[in-house]
Amino acid sequence: MSRSTVFLLISASVAAAIGQLLLRLGARDRISLFDFVNPYIISGLVFYAAGMVAWIYALSKEQMVTVYAFTALTFVIVYLGGVFILGEHINMTKSMGIALVMAGLYVITSN
Repeated sequence: MSRSTVFLLISASVAAAIGQLLLRLGARDRISLFDFVNPYIISGLVFYAAGMVAWIYALSKEQMVTVYAFTALTFVIVYLGGVFILGEHINMTKSMGIALVMAGLYVITSN
């Protein structure tokens, strides 16, 4: 896989993760349907859509099994964002899970 494709996939993961974090910020403590129309939700959808467009482009260049493996990176970034941006709690078990996800991504994408 070329460096440009790896960069594209990392960028797609980051965009999707930012989108997820913004969606969480926009959804937090909302009750009525109209409360969900706010700048966080709209920005989150834009970031998520940008990540999706990058994924689709990467799918046109590489094998699906390799591209799809990078979705695991999104889980890692969202977890870290939850801890460092949203103040959610971290524990050893979840941290070990993140390490295993990263190891799995490495194994799947290495030649």
